[in-house]
Amino acid sequence: MSESNPASKPSDPSASPTVAPSPSVQTSRGPRRLLPGPWAASIMGICILLAVGLQYMLPYLTLSRADVNVATLLFGLTAFLTLLIWFLRYSGYSVGLRYAIGWATLTIVLALAALLRIDHVSGDLVPTFAWRWRAKADRMIEAPTATVGEVDLASTTEHDFPQFLGPNRDGLLPDKTLDTDWQSRPPRLVWRTDVGAAWSGFSAVNGYAVTMEQRGNDELVTCYEIATGQLKWFHAVATRHQTLMGGVGPRSTPTIFEGKVYALGATGILCCLDGATGQVVWRDEILQRFGLTPQQDLNGIAWGRSASPLIVDRLVVVPWGGPAQGEKVSLAAYDKDTGEVIWTAGQYQASYSSPTLATLSGVRQILSVNQDFVTSHDPATGTILWEAAWPGNSSSNASVSQPVPLPGDRVLLSKGYGIGSKLLRVSQVDGSGWSVEQLWASSRALQTKFTNVVIRDQYAYALSDGILQCVDLADGRRVWRGGRYGQGQVLGIGDTLLVQAETGEIVCVAARPDRHEELAVFPALEGKTWNNPCLYDRYLLVRNAEHAACYEVTIRD
Repeated sequence: MSESNPASKPSDPSASPTVAPSPSVQTSRGPRRLLPGPWAASIMGICILLAVGLQYMLPYLTLSRADVNVATLLFGLTAFLTLLIWFLRYSGYSVGLRYAIGWATLTIVLALAALLRIDHVSGDLVPTFAWRWRAKADRMIEAPTATVGEVDLASTTEHDFPQFLGPNRDGLLPDKTLDTDWQSRPPRLVWRTDVGAAWSGFSAVNGYAVTMEQRGNDELVTCYEIATGQLKWFHAVATRHQTLMGGVGPRSTPTIFEGKVYALGATGILCCLDGATGQVVWRDEILQRFGLTPQQDLNGIAWGRSASPLIVDRLVVVPWGGPAQGEKVSLAAYDKDTGEVIWTAGQYQASYSSPTLATLSGVRQILSVNQDFVTSHDPATGTILWEAAWPGNSSSNASVSQPVPLPGDRVLLSKGYGIGSKLLRVSQVDGSGWSVEQLWASSRALQTKFTNVVIRDQYAYALSDGILQCVDLADGRRVWRGGRYGQGQVLGIGDTLLVQAETGEIVCVAARPDRHEELAVFPALEGKTWNNPCLYDRYLLVRNAEHAACYEVTIRD
């Protein structure tokens, strides 16, 4: 039986043609994957490497920790968004799952934005969140009540701390010796109280301490009895300063002199108060002189007026500044008793530093760190004696730290934002002109963002971008660095440094150039603390934006 030849069979019109299998068709988007493809993996990998590398290399960079934190956040967001875009658009997961993850992500982001707000940021720009319905702490504090009794700020004692940074406005109490055996004799809490928001410190005279506070819509100057914490008097002005990064309330520390209190508020209201009662002796509103509203003033001085008044002879001296676009006045001097303006001088915008008194080349002068220049003024007339460029902007890389006059007609300048410090020598030429010579400059030394330098012997000590640092003044060489205390403050007491950490702890460190040595520590406060501490006799006064406390410490003879 012969086999039939398939080729000879007639074709069946009703039969479907046989189609050979073809390769799978790829869309223009490429193959779908369950893991990120090369482009997404590369972007995420680069972002992660840059973020980790910046944090690791920070000690070797001139960038500030705040800059690095912002960059790290941006790299992290970029990596997350890259992963999200890949998952939603290019991954091989089911459409249902991708839609579910996409809508869930959007819902979470919108819910967080609706429920939370940034309550404040640290000195390194790390945010702290709060529920949107939770009021600011200064709005929840009780209304102040005061008892005016025997408040004597006219009498003085050897223990007085009458102004910003102490008796000599240099952050140093060289004649006191602090007992640092806090294991056997720890600081004793005398009192603790809630206070209104401010970055002001305490000034103390004759057993009374004066500071500034924001309570709701009122900016206050307050006077407390040191031994008891009792509020003796207060003076209130209807004004409020508040910014996201800078926080709430006044910034400057009042000055006490001859029984009067001089205080400059964040919105430019300068008051002279009777130290016995808190009643106004005279008052001036700087913004009115320039026709500015507080909001307009923020365009030029973004984080509020912060200068602590300086008393020189019969004058009280403060920066004026001016509109962001317009004529400015660097400094103004008032008659301390009447409030009459005696002189004005300079044309630079105000910074966040305070004027200070110095004697250089045998000439008494007022030093002022302005927004972008340092100027020297004749105390009697305000005439500018000399000036030097000191780059800064009161809306970005702000100048906060005090100029430090040093022996040898030298002036030390320092600031944060990756700029660091430099040392100048100032000399008078032929009895008339002045010369300014730069001895050294270092972007790694003394990056004092919110704080000031303490000098002991020939060394400078300060929190440099949050880390305590010792620098040789001869050449600007960094001798050592140690301890991460954040953007806090430093007070020199004898041969020790009292470091007020940003987190509220008080740390006692030896002021020695050979090494960093912590001697003692105790938790004085809780929460962000940018305020300067004050030592009156054996009483250590500390505060932040919510609380104030008084501790008794042991002072050795």
